Amino acid sequence: MLNRNLSEKITRCLNQFPVVALTGARQSGKTTLARMICPDWDYFDLERGTDFDALTADFDFFFRQHPDSLIIDEAQLSPELFRELRGVVDADRGRKDRFLLTGSSSPELTRNISESLAGRIAQIEVGTLKMNERHGMPLPEIYLILQDKPVEEHLEKLRKISHPLSTEHVLEHFLKGGYPELVTQDDCLFRSEWMNHYEQTYLDRDIHRLFPGLNLQNYRRFLGMLSELSGTIINRSEIGRSLNVNESTIRDYLDIAQGTYLWRILPSLEPTHSKSIVKMPRGYLRDSGLLHHLTNVRDMDHLARRPGTGSAFEGFVIEEIIQGLNAVESARWKHAFYRTRGGAEVDLVLTSPNGDRIPIEIKFGVSVRRAQLRSLSAFIEQENCPYGILVCNSEKIEMLTEKIIQLPAGCL
Repeated sequence: MLNRNLSEKITRCLNQFPVVALTGARQSGKTTLARMICPDWDYFDLERGTDFDALTADFDFFFRQHPDSLIIDEAQLSPELFRELRGVVDADRGRKDRFLLTGSSSPELTRNISESLAGRIAQIEVGTLKMNERHGMPLPEIYLILQDKPVEEHLEKLRKISHPLSTEHVLEHFLKGGYPELVTQDDCLFRSEWMNHYEQTYLDRDIHRLFPGLNLQNYRRFLGMLSELSGTIINRSEIGRSLNVNESTIRDYLDIAQGTYLWRILPSLEPTHSKSIVKMPRGYLRDSGLLHHLTNVRDMDHLARRPGTGSAFEGFVIEEIIQGLNAVESARWKHAFYRTRGGAEVDLVLTSPNGDRIPIEIKFGVSVRRAQLRSLSAFIEQENCPYGILVCNSEKIEMLTEKIIQLPAGCL
């Protein structure tokens, strides 16, 4: 049973709210995490018919028997549950630490939470494993440093952080991804079969149930295209022409992929001092192991030869950073990318709650030429950023310019 970065945050939220909901992709470890944090609580899984019937047959009776210390797994399967929970919570509004819900692959889950339990619930998104979780290590120091003030002191602290994960560790996690069930599996055939089953279950059960009128064949082809486009700017009209559907259908497909936690849309940075910014979003498959399964990358040799590996690695690093921030933040950071019509680009721009911007450039290689820092340097000057970060597969932390620090990906 692996320790998760979110454990402390979930415990804190349970002490602050009567209800906490863990959401995220199928098989990301939500149930295990819930039962690890609250091992003595009663547990009901709504995918089991007997548990579903016990809860939904008579809500009043059920909640008299289980007024608190209750885990409800796959809560999205009973939309009425949220309305009933509101009444139970409001009957004793001052009590905290009562209910822990989990839910996956359901945009309706978020809507039910916001409509029925607003102000009564904390929603926490659980991703697949980060690198440090896979290796049983604590959350890296960088995420605590990013919370510190003043921002001007970050560079000195970043120069002293450790990076216990080697390039080999990073590339292994990049190749295999973070689904907990695959962490200890070195058998390529098993990983392939597991991913095939995962893809089939996602399409035939989750998507078919949530969107019964959806053309599953087209959506399957769309997922295949997304795997090739991961880490790039998304042109909906071009994808639509390839699938022979209109742009609004592609917009719906993207919303479904994002709402079911497979895809992350990274918006274009706004506002900026540039008048020539490209405003189309960028996106990527959130788990790199699933991405490599869909693109038939099975080992390190395939990984090194694939033309899109650089873009895929950018998405992988961005997801690592966002998950790390989500584990510690009390106020939400904004995440965006920056690109101008002239080709200047920054892979990730973090904007803190008080407006400080930290630009991050990501490279798959181990060394970077000075010319490759031109866009990052220009952005730092243009937006008056305190500093910028280059993440790559070097093993060395060093200052590349007065305001740009190189961090190995193993620091994340």
